Amino acid sequence: MNRFDKRTGRFRFLKLLFPVIFFCAAIGIFLAGVQSVSGTAAAQEAEGLRNAVIRSAVLCYSLEGFYPDSLAYLEEYYGITYDEDKYVISYEVIGSNLMPDVSVIPLEEGGRLP
Repeated sequence: MNRFDKRTGRFRFLKLLFPVIFFCAAIGIFLAGVQSVSGTAAAQEAEGLRNAVIRSAVLCYSLEGFYPDSLAYLEEYYGITYDEDKYVISYEVIGSNLMPDVSVIPLEEGGRLP
């Protein structure tokens, strides 16, 4: 072992640099995967809410003979609940015998439209 050999210092630095870069890349890939799964889950949650509103409207039509004229009617009599800080539901009535147009719009974290 030669204490005055300066090449070992450079190689030592490179030997330490490679695991640090590899670790940072692995963390980056992991965080990208978590973000992708989170986005997919949010989209499925919005679609599930839309389907629940449509199912309740169809149930109302089959039991009472008309589609409800507002979302409030579904909330009061058919138990539709949702997080109003997270979603806005557009419920547009076309007629009492025609299926309403239902859209679920996710809000950003601050409670604003995207």
